Amino acid sequence: MNRRSKSCFSRSLAKRGGAVLLGGALLLGQSGCGSQRTTDVRIGVALYQQNDTFISTVVENLELQARAWEEETSRKLTLNITDGGNSQSTQNDQVDRFLDRDYDAICVNIVDRTAAAVLIDKAEAANVPIIFFNRQPVQEDLDRWEGAYYVGARAEQSGEIQGQIVADAWKADPAAVDRNGDGVLQYVMLEGEPGHQDTLLRTEYSVNTLTETVPAEKLASDTANWDRTQASARMTEWIKRYGEEIEVVFANNDDMALGAIDACRAAGMTELPFIVGVDATPPALEAIEAGTLKGTVLNDAEGMAEAMFALIRALAAGEDPAQSVELEEGHYIWMPYRRVTAETIASE
Repeated sequence: MNRRSKSCFSRSLAKRGGAVLLGGALLLGQSGCGSQRTTDVRIGVALYQQNDTFISTVVENLELQARAWEEETSRKLTLNITDGGNSQSTQNDQVDRFLDRDYDAICVNIVDRTAAAVLIDKAEAANVPIIFFNRQPVQEDLDRWEGAYYVGARAEQSGEIQGQIVADAWKADPAAVDRNGDGVLQYVMLEGEPGHQDTLLRTEYSVNTLTETVPAEKLASDTANWDRTQASARMTEWIKRYGEEIEVVFANNDDMALGAIDACRAAGMTELPFIVGVDATPPALEAIEAGTLKGTVLNDAEGMAEAMFALIRALAAGEDPAQSVELEEGHYIWMPYRRVTAETIASE
């Protein structure tokens, strides 16, 4: 963080009468930061949609971080978690309320990644750090202010891992995946939210990685908006049209992969296609152990929550965040993805 950034946060903390250290101890009476803080610590968490399984897992880990902080400091930390209901205007109003009520920091799982500039400008005006997570704003918006950050994973990496899981299964036993024996893998693609960077990159890189070594043919693709029910409906249509021609199902997240499994079961299929997802949610891990989901990619919900708290801790202390977290380009904390299959689960 540059000198201007440090002074910005020093002024912010002084204005509110103290500083908050999350995940460790409360910083009180810092030099130049004003008088000791007597009010509870308040963190606003604005979600794009709370019924998303992965996002709910992140929230659970944030709550665990908050409770651990309370035990260590004997202070009250309030996480005000709001559900945007997939409406950017609703989420804007929620962030406005956090700022109006002088919250210490705001974490935003943004509805529309192209709408971050408005929120960043408001946070800058209030001198409140804003941390976006899991849904990445465009870089130009993050560059507007040094107090705006992003915590998440590189979407292209998850696609690469998905494609590699399928390619490795082909190499190990082609007949187990290529059920019709034509030397080509026929696949369908369940896509997330249209225009979302995770949708675009996971879709592109999963197929590109597979086709580097394995002949493949797309039968169908459609959006299911990260949703299990929508994915089940799409998969049901494809089963009626293609039946057992479907050899592989790529799903941009686990909820949609589970929806594909639901559809296959409802259709009475005795042998399911090779289905892969992303996120490694608890229901997905259960499906891997059951053998219905062949692979997923760990999107580290626990690590994401820890990184957000570590970032706020460094900012509150007036420190250079790059000294406490792996901060790239002044704004980004990148979480690594990891391959998850029945074999990796068994080895842990």
